[in-house]
Amino acid sequence: MSWGQIPEWTYEAAKALMASLNTVDPLTYQHCLRVGEMSRKLARDAGLNEFEQKIAEFSGMFHDIGKIGISQEIIAKPGKLDPKELDIMRNHPILSEDIIKPLAVHDFFARLLPNIRGHHERMDGEGYPDRLMGEDVPLIARVILVVDTYDAMSQTRAYRKGLPDEVVYAELKRCAGTQFDAQLVRIFLQAHATWKNQEDEAETKAKIIKVA
Repeated sequence: MSWGQIPEWTYEAAKALMASLNTVDPLTYQHCLRVGEMSRKLARDAGLNEFEQKIAEFSGMFHDIGKIGISQEIIAKPGKLDPKELDIMRNHPILSEDIIKPLAVHDFFARLLPNIRGHHERMDGEGYPDRLMGEDVPLIARVILVVDTYDAMSQTRAYRKGLPDEVVYAELKRCAGTQFDAQLVRIFLQAHATWKNQEDEAETKAKIIKVA
């Protein structure tokens, strides 16, 4: 991935899209903002350049925007999803890709699409929607999967309490090399504790995009 340009209207487009998500699903909206911020930080700590970090940030922010098209009865269901509900839920990366695709007339947004579509692909090929394996999974999609999993496990929901960091860290470590990119897990585990005290451009931009 090389250096590139970010269109001037990027933040206005993001704010409009995220406002729509916030109206329908405030919890997913907040989750997407956090994942966008953490994706940028993990990309940075993994040595990606500033443009790639922006690709990671916006890919992470939009990764679950397709859930705007899924019933809240499924998204917020406290119990296990039945097979039909699971199929619907597993379609959300494709829905997210479809929502962002009209903006892909610009190269910046075109670069987001594989990461958004691929954020539930696994290193062992057991992910979805395309069952990609290993290096075929886009690097930034692998970044998103690590921080997305951390956020999903650590946040409290109406139907379950968030898990402490040490429990989530242990799960990431356990699944490194199968579900997750092992090197990215290592970098995340080394760097994550330092992120809580950092104020960087990602937070500043998130405040711009954040809906009041």
